Amino acid sequence: MDDSVDLHHPHLIGDCLIHIFTFLPEDGLISASSVCKDWREAAETPWLWRRMCLQRWSFCNFADLRSEHVNHSWKRYFLRRCHLEAKMTKGRSGGYTCKSLRGHTGRVVGLVYLQGNSAQRPDLWSSNATVCSASADGTVRAWNIQNGELLWCSPVQSPLTGIVSDEQHQVVVTADSTGLIKTWQGQTGQELASFSTASPHCTLLPYSINNNWFLTVGTSQGSVCTLADSALTKQSSVMVCDTFKVNTLLVSPDKKWITAGTKDNDDLSPKVIHTESLTSPSEDEDPLCQSVPVTGCQAAVFIPTQPARLAVIHHNERPNNKALTVFDVSIKRTKYKSEIQVQQVESFPLKLNSWSSHILLEAKDSNCLVLAHGQELWVYSLKGALLASFKEHTMPISSMSVDSFRVVTASQDLSLRVLTWRNDRDHGLTLESRYHLLGGSHTMSRGLTHVACDYSSIVASAEGKDGKDVLKVYSFTS
Repeated sequence: MDDSVDLHHPHLIGDCLIHIFTFLPEDGLISASSVCKDWREAAETPWLWRRMCLQRWSFCNFADLRSEHVNHSWKRYFLRRCHLEAKMTKGRSGGYTCKSLRGHTGRVVGLVYLQGNSAQRPDLWSSNATVCSASADGTVRAWNIQNGELLWCSPVQSPLTGIVSDEQHQVVVTADSTGLIKTWQGQTGQELASFSTASPHCTLLPYSINNNWFLTVGTSQGSVCTLADSALTKQSSVMVCDTFKVNTLLVSPDKKWITAGTKDNDDLSPKVIHTESLTSPSEDEDPLCQSVPVTGCQAAVFIPTQPARLAVIHHNERPNNKALTVFDVSIKRTKYKSEIQVQQVESFPLKLNSWSSHILLEAKDSNCLVLAHGQELWVYSLKGALLASFKEHTMPISSMSVDSFRVVTASQDLSLRVLTWRNDRDHGLTLESRYHLLGGSHTMSRGLTHVACDYSSIVASAEGKDGKDVLKVYSFTS
């Protein structure tokens, strides 16, 4: 026996056990706790379970989680979250509930989470997610998706064409076919303000800078108009697309850059505008604006984990060929002037087999792009390596939702396909196809048109043949 081990100090044995238990997976730790009293006490050490939580979900803010759930142990949090993720990964009958939310008498033109259950701070004990839907029937409706309850419905106005939300400020924003922008108080549905753009089509982009809320609106006349706070106070208006509809509108993760462009003209380049030029314009200086050196922008996205890295799908040398090019956006200041620099990082050709121009592009982490076109879905690295491809839908993909846990595609074939992220030893991050969810019957519906997700639920809109769209809600509970 090693004389250095003092059996009269049992905490030393406990410390040794805790150290040994750091090498066990959760199943081994649970098994070890049933061996004897000493092993159970060591295996229940909160530090061990906190460590496993941090290893598995390193992106979470556990300081916030701990303060909110002081009555729930790290072990209970770990086991409950694993149980919920197993349900979301397998998608088996009984692992989720499905509800149909009816009430709209027209087409649903968009749906957004007003209050969701985020992957960074999931509420595993009770989820109270609220989804808002906008419709051509002229109403916006807020729903409690756990019980299917309609929380409020706005008064009828001209057909709505778009909807966005800001969870932090609990504001819903809609645009209608006359170009009227309205803000709504998310909890009550009370109208807060309105602003007329006189544009039959508006693209909406909400964002916050230093706790100040802004809304940049792309119009069908080719301009971007920026409004401040929920009162919609006009800050600026800048022409960017030579009278063509602005239907690409993005803000960079560092909030310093707005990208605006059109998909309706193959000869026009998207523009990058310094956000400050829109939110705090100078009377003496023109807006700081620079063209991205590509033409015919079909889709674009900022990489979420980089300050200002922009990926653009555009026309290649021949009209039906596409390429994806990645740029870094920065500002160069000298004594006398400032100028925007758009520097190419990567570029590679895309082989798209369809004539359709409907391309969906999303980004995951710093080195992963998700692209949907026609019936197919691809995952590319930023250097152009094809990491995964899927062709599981029988009709074109109409909408896509990408988050830190999964990718969900909605299709005109009236199904949702659920894929989850995993780390491949050879290729790094990639997607794995899991299961599909049915959105109803083709005798009643034409297909799914929109999809949105939070951490524990999926909401999609089904286009009704009678003109009355229905929301389908899939809720996974732990």
